[in-house]
Amino acid sequence: MSVRKPVVRKTAMILFRLLQLAFLVMVMGDIFVPGYPLAWAWAFLPLLLACALGIAVSRSAPPPETADRPPVEVEPPVRGRWAALNSPATKTPSHGTHAYGQTYAIDIAAEPSEGPRHRPAFAKLWPVVRRGRAFPAYEEPLFAVADATVVHAKDWMRDHLSRNSLAGFAYLMLIESWVRETSGPSWIVGNHVVLDLGDGVYAMYAHLRRGSLTVRPGDRVHTGQRIGLCGNSGNSTEPHVHFQLMDGPDLDSAHGIPFSWRGIGIPANGETITAEAPTSERSPTPPLSGRSS
Repeated sequence: MSVRKPVVRKTAMILFRLLQLAFLVMVMGDIFVPGYPLAWAWAFLPLLLACALGIAVSRSAPPPETADRPPVEVEPPVRGRWAALNSPATKTPSHGTHAYGQTYAIDIAAEPSEGPRHRPAFAKLWPVVRRGRAFPAYEEPLFAVADATVVHAKDWMRDHLSRNSLAGFAYLMLIESWVRETSGPSWIVGNHVVLDLGDGVYAMYAHLRRGSLTVRPGDRVHTGQRIGLCGNSGNSTEPHVHFQLMDGPDLDSAHGIPFSWRGIGIPANGETITAEAPTSERSPTPPLSGRSS
């Protein structure tokens, strides 16, 4: 099945979710409705078809005209010291799937070298969950990577507890991720914003903090403008920034576009970067004072 054309790709993703929902309805009917005539062989048919569609879209790489283009250079979306968690510099697709325009997406978490706040390590047993404020990335400001127009902006979803323990991660992968996949891309990326950078390039920031957006659809933003705060909404293990460029504003049909952060490039998994404000946004250095001899 070809999923290169946006309409076909979009249709495949909608059908994927409908088939998952059909399986869930059939199972719930068998559990809660007395005398429900369910043949389990038929119940698993929509699930198998959904899996086939999901695999097809997941393996559908961007077309050559997108994948072979030079990386689009933009400013970094954060300030300070951050570490890469899932990076296209290490592998593509960076998140193990081409779906939702994620081929060249990157996850970064704040890793301050000074101060009292340090990023908690993954817990094998305890604590099972942590609050967002336990992580230095939480409520860190996010900035526009270029002059752009806001296409989508959503920040009403709650910030949930972390999933960075064995029990929490198991819950995320076995239950929560499946529910979010069935509900649609907005439930996967959580609070998010999509910017139109022009020339068919769109930037998407995911997992923002609830109520933190300072922009709305239709707004014009300039490079370095603050647009929101890092949070822990959507399909997220801990507060972090998920950033990607794509060739359309619709996550169901978009393909990923390679990018590079100006003055930084793209860090590989585990590497750290220190991002500063663009030169045009920095305050001029005050002249030295003192008496001349």
